[in-house]
Amino acid sequence: MTRDLFSRYVWIVDTLMRNEKLTRDEFNRLWEKCHLSDGRPMPERTFFHYRRSIEENFHIDICCTRAGEYYIDQASINRNRTLTNWMLDSYAVNGAIAEAAASTDRVEVEEVPSAREFLPTVLSAMQASKMVTFTYAGFSRSRPEKDILFAPYFLKRYKQRWYMLGYKEKSREIRTYALDRIRRMMITNRGFQLPEGESADNYFGHILGVTTSKAPIRKVVLRTTPTQAKYFRALPLHTSQSEEEITDDYSIFSFRLQLNYELVHEILSFGNTVTVMEPQELRMMVTESLRSTLSNYDISAGDKN
Repeated sequence: MTRDLFSRYVWIVDTLMRNEKLTRDEFNRLWEKCHLSDGRPMPERTFFHYRRSIEENFHIDICCTRAGEYYIDQASINRNRTLTNWMLDSYAVNGAIAEAAASTDRVEVEEVPSAREFLPTVLSAMQASKMVTFTYAGFSRSRPEKDILFAPYFLKRYKQRWYMLGYKEKSREIRTYALDRIRRMMITNRGFQLPEGESADNYFGHILGVTTSKAPIRKVVLRTTPTQAKYFRALPLHTSQSEEEITDDYSIFSFRLQLNYELVHEILSFGNTVTVMEPQELRMMVTESLRSTLSNYDISAGDKN
């Protein structure tokens, strides 16, 4: 899936959402004005191909009334709200920057490693249900692992990096790989079938980050300063974030999460503005990490360096 093709998918979703319902003629009049169209109408066959791809890849359903008006099914949008918002936000930002080319030296953005090189390949493999083979330069290995045969089930973006989760043929286990650590990737002719009932939410729904866990789902309670609480209100730490308990001096937020590496490090990143109240196991994990960090500094002797 090329970036241009992805842009077309997002344009279709964005256009139908903004206009609610469009006939094919109305759709084409808007399409011809779009920079992706070269001023030509979209053939009916192409439109239906794109429509099917949007439904298969992003689970956004494009329906048609008896009067021949196309529209986005709101229920599918609600099921995939986060992904849809990301698609539309990315399209809007990229379009705005492209139109204001003269100001690009005044706009600073974060790099998303490997997205241009491998993300389209993984998306294409997922769409075709084909396995991929690649070389992986993991940080924990002295040498890259070659010829990994892998069925890409799901993709997730976390902290400006893309990760794919799926089935590794050699070890017969579910694994997660970061796209920015991949060296060379090819789509094979070998097909795979997504296990029945599996979804991204099964793996990522109760974790922070991408490190999947077999640990039980726990109630996590965090106490925050009033200022930090404002950030949690504006951008929840996790989708399971419950309604806030507010006092004059602090706020309490509760979550339903599995304990993992990313959760501990995210909590540590807030410094003294966030305190773990429960469970005790998570308090110990955070405390141990803090002790390990402090051991790097000779506090008793003072910092003379």
